[in-house]
Amino acid sequence: MLKKFSTLPFAGTADQEAKLKAFIEANKHDKSRLMAVMQEAQGIYGYLPIEVQNMIAEGMDIPLEKVYGVSTFYAQFSLSPKGEYNISVCLGTACYVKGSGDIYNKLQDILGIGGDECTPDRRFSLEACRCIGACGLAPVLTVNEEVYGRLGVDDVQGIIEKYRA
Repeated sequence: MLKKFSTLPFAGTADQEAKLKAFIEANKHDKSRLMAVMQEAQGIYGYLPIEVQNMIAEGMDIPLEKVYGVSTFYAQFSLSPKGEYNISVCLGTACYVKGSGDIYNKLQDILGIGGDECTPDRRFSLEACRCIGACGLAPVLTVNEEVYGRLGVDDVQGIIEKYRA
Protein backbone atom coordinates (compact mmCIF):
# COMPACT_ATOMS: atom_id res chain seq x y z
CA MET A 1 0.00 0.00 0.00
CA LEU A 2 1.41 3.37 -0.99
CA LYS A 3 2.06 5.74 1.92
CA LYS A 4 1.13 9.36 1.51
CA PHE A 5 1.82 12.49 3.49
CA SER A 6 -0.93 13.99 5.59
CA THR A 7 -2.92 16.91 4.26
CA LEU A 8 -3.21 18.31 7.80
CA PRO A 9 -0.86 21.19 8.64
CA PHE A 10 2.23 20.28 10.66
CA ALA A 11 1.71 21.26 14.31
CA GLY A 12 5.04 20.50 15.96
CA THR A 13 6.09 22.40 19.08
CA ALA A 14 9.40 24.00 20.01
CA ASP A 15 9.75 21.43 22.81
CA GLN A 16 9.32 18.54 20.36
CA GLU A 17 11.87 20.08 18.01
CA ALA A 18 14.37 20.55 20.84
CA LYS A 19 14.00 16.90 21.91
CA LEU A 20 14.50 15.65 18.37
CA LYS A 21 17.48 17.91 17.69
CA ALA A 22 19.16 16.78 20.92
CA PHE A 23 18.69 13.14 19.92
CA ILE A 24 19.99 13.83 16.41
CA GLU A 25 23.02 15.63 17.87
CA ALA A 26 23.85 12.61 20.02
CA ASN A 27 23.62 10.26 17.02
CA LYS A 28 24.63 12.29 13.97
CA HIS A 29 28.16 10.93 13.75
CA ASP A 30 26.94 7.37 13.15
CA LYS A 31 24.84 7.07 9.98
CA SER A 32 23.81 3.54 11.01
CA ARG A 33 21.67 5.19 13.73
CA LEU A 34 19.23 6.58 11.15
CA MET A 35 16.49 4.07 12.07
CA ALA A 36 16.93 4.81 15.78
CA VAL A 37 16.64 8.55 15.10
CA MET A 38 13.54 8.00 12.98
CA GLN A 39 11.96 5.82 15.69
CA GLU A 40 12.69 8.50 18.29
CA ALA A 41 11.21 11.16 15.99
CA GLN A 42 8.05 9.15 15.52
CA GLY A 43 7.86 8.68 19.28
CA ILE A 44 8.10 12.44 19.76
CA TYR A 45 5.69 13.53 17.01
CA GLY A 46 3.57 10.40 16.54
CA TYR A 47 4.39 10.32 12.82
CA LEU A 48 7.05 11.46 10.32
CA PRO A 49 5.82 14.46 8.33
CA ILE A 50 8.14 15.94 5.71
CA GLU A 51 9.17 18.70 8.13
CA VAL A 52 10.49 16.10 10.58
CA GLN A 53 12.15 14.11 7.81
CA ASN A 54 13.92 17.31 6.73
CA MET A 55 15.19 17.88 10.29
CA ILE A 56 16.55 14.34 10.38
CA ALA A 57 18.16 14.58 6.95
CA GLU A 58 19.81 17.92 7.67
CA GLY A 59 20.86 17.02 11.19
CA MET A 60 22.41 13.69 10.23
CA ASP A 61 23.76 14.94 6.88
CA ILE A 62 21.86 12.24 5.03
CA PRO A 63 19.96 12.90 1.79
CA LEU A 64 16.25 13.49 2.33
CA GLU A 65 15.58 10.83 -0.30
CA LYS A 66 17.17 8.20 1.96
CA VAL A 67 15.13 9.26 4.99
CA TYR A 68 11.97 9.22 2.87
CA GLY A 69 12.91 5.83 1.43
CA VAL A 70 13.30 4.31 4.89
CA SER A 71 10.07 5.91 6.13
CA THR A 72 8.06 4.49 3.24
CA PHE A 73 9.73 1.06 3.21
CA TYR A 74 9.12 0.08 6.83
CA ALA A 75 5.53 -0.43 7.99
CA GLN A 76 6.39 0.86 11.49
CA PHE A 77 6.68 4.42 10.18
CA SER A 78 3.66 6.60 9.45
CA LEU A 79 3.56 9.74 7.31
CA SER A 80 0.19 10.76 8.74
CA PRO A 81 -0.81 11.58 12.32
CA LYS A 82 -2.93 9.15 14.28
CA GLY A 83 -6.18 10.40 15.67
CA GLU A 84 -7.28 10.19 19.27
CA TYR A 85 -9.20 7.15 18.02
CA ASN A 86 -7.21 5.11 15.50
CA ILE A 87 -9.49 2.78 13.56
CA SER A 88 -7.85 -0.19 11.89
CA VAL A 89 -9.88 -2.43 9.60
CA CYS A 90 -8.58 -5.92 8.91
CA LEU A 91 -8.44 -6.60 5.17
CA GLY A 92 -6.90 -10.05 5.58
CA THR A 93 -8.48 -12.90 3.63
CA ALA A 94 -11.00 -14.13 6.24
CA CYS A 95 -12.22 -10.60 6.99
CA TYR A 96 -12.19 -9.46 3.38
CA VAL A 97 -14.35 -12.34 2.11
CA LYS A 98 -16.86 -11.53 4.86
CA GLY A 99 -17.17 -7.86 3.86
CA SER A 100 -14.42 -5.85 5.57
CA GLY A 101 -13.77 -3.95 2.32
CA ASP A 102 -17.33 -2.60 2.45
CA ILE A 103 -16.86 -1.70 6.12
CA TYR A 104 -13.63 0.15 5.28
CA ASN A 105 -15.40 2.07 2.50
CA LYS A 106 -18.31 2.96 4.83
CA LEU A 107 -15.86 4.31 7.43
CA GLN A 108 -14.24 6.50 4.76
CA ASP A 109 -17.68 7.87 3.86
CA ILE A 110 -18.73 8.51 7.47
CA LEU A 111 -15.43 10.10 8.52
CA GLY A 112 -14.83 11.98 5.26
CA ILE A 113 -11.24 10.73 5.03
CA GLY A 114 -9.34 8.14 3.06
CA GLY A 115 -7.13 5.39 4.32
CA ASP A 116 -4.04 6.48 6.26
CA GLU A 117 -5.64 9.86 6.92
CA CYS A 118 -6.78 11.72 10.01
CA THR A 119 -9.87 13.87 10.43
CA PRO A 120 -9.16 17.63 10.60
CA ASP A 121 -10.08 17.67 14.31
CA ARG A 122 -7.58 14.82 14.84
CA ARG A 123 -10.20 12.71 16.61
CA PHE A 124 -10.23 9.81 14.13
CA SER A 125 -7.68 8.18 11.87
CA LEU A 126 -8.30 5.25 9.57
CA GLU A 127 -6.00 2.54 8.31
CA ALA A 128 -6.20 -0.89 6.77
CA CYS A 129 -4.25 -3.77 8.22
CA ARG A 130 -3.68 -7.41 7.47
CA CYS A 131 -4.70 -10.31 9.70
CA ILE A 132 -4.87 -9.45 13.41
CA GLY A 133 -5.46 -13.07 14.41
CA ALA A 134 -9.17 -12.79 15.12
CA CYS A 135 -10.36 -14.69 12.04
CA GLY A 136 -13.13 -16.40 13.99
CA LEU A 137 -14.67 -12.97 14.56
CA ALA A 138 -14.39 -11.85 10.92
CA PRO A 139 -14.87 -9.18 9.80
CA VAL A 140 -12.95 -7.27 12.46
CA LEU A 141 -11.91 -3.71 13.18
CA THR A 142 -10.14 -2.15 16.13
CA VAL A 143 -10.50 1.27 17.68
CA ASN A 144 -7.25 1.77 19.52
CA GLU A 145 -7.06 -1.50 21.49
CA GLU A 146 -10.77 -2.35 21.45
CA VAL A 147 -11.74 -5.15 19.05
CA TYR A 148 -15.10 -5.25 17.24
CA GLY A 149 -16.00 -8.46 15.43
CA ARG A 150 -18.72 -10.12 13.38
CA LEU A 151 -19.52 -6.75 11.89
CA GLY A 152 -21.76 -5.63 9.12
CA VAL A 153 -21.80 -2.29 7.32
CA ASP A 154 -24.83 -1.28 9.40
CA ASP A 155 -22.77 -1.57 12.63
CA VAL A 156 -20.22 1.06 11.62
CA GLN A 157 -22.26 4.21 12.33
CA GLY A 158 -22.99 3.06 15.90
CA ILE A 159 -19.32 2.38 16.60
CA ILE A 160 -18.34 5.86 15.41
CA GLU A 161 -21.14 7.48 17.42
CA LYS A 162 -19.86 5.76 20.58
CA TYR A 163 -16.55 7.60 20.20
CA ARG A 164 -18.07 10.89 19.10
CA ALA A 165 -20.17 11.05 22.31
